[in-house]
Amino acid sequence: MMNDSERARLEDEVRALCEQGDHDAATTLSLRGYGAEIFGFLIAMHGDEAASEDAFSAFAEGLWRGLPSFAWASTLRTWAYAIARNVGRGVQRDAALRERRNENVGPETLAEIAAAIRTETLAFLRTEKRSRLHELRESLSPEDRALLVLRLDRGLAWNDLARVLSDGSESLDDASTLREAARLRKRYQLVKDRLREMAREKGLLE
Repeated sequence: MMNDSERARLEDEVRALCEQGDHDAATTLSLRGYGAEIFGFLIAMHGDEAASEDAFSAFAEGLWRGLPSFAWASTLRTWAYAIARNVGRGVQRDAALRERRNENVGPETLAEIAAAIRTETLAFLRTEKRSRLHELRESLSPEDRALLVLRLDRGLAWNDLARVLSDGSESLDDASTLREAARLRKRYQLVKDRLREMAREKGLLE
């Protein structure tokens, strides 16, 4: 995963491409930069490879379609996670998306990049040793897993989390963002406390 300076450079480059009207190149660069971590987030949300692949394909399409109208009121990364979260919920509701997974939506190169990211990320995840603590995390609801992954693993700021976990990353005003961020802090603490108690019951903590 990129560090802050690498992310800032990526976002500047994507924004410059958007300002030039080259949204295909901007989408390609965005997928290369954030695709693997977004796909990992979808895997964590769904716990199912097929559903995650469907969601990632829908995410890539949503990114491509949305970039021309993206207002940059949030970071590209935050907006990308909001798209991923929304399409992930849609995949849970709509199994028919599985039939669309191999359709070429947008430039062919984007479909190829998305497929490569899925393959590389799955190969990496399959080689990781699954710990008993990881299994406990997977027992959480999709929403609680999303909150835990985005805050603990991805390090998103609370205001960014509020935008991602709302219905749209750019739909909250400042006051609403602060209220939602405060609510998420409390929920995050409850999720951590519940995980700690589950781990203690299973003898994983002293």
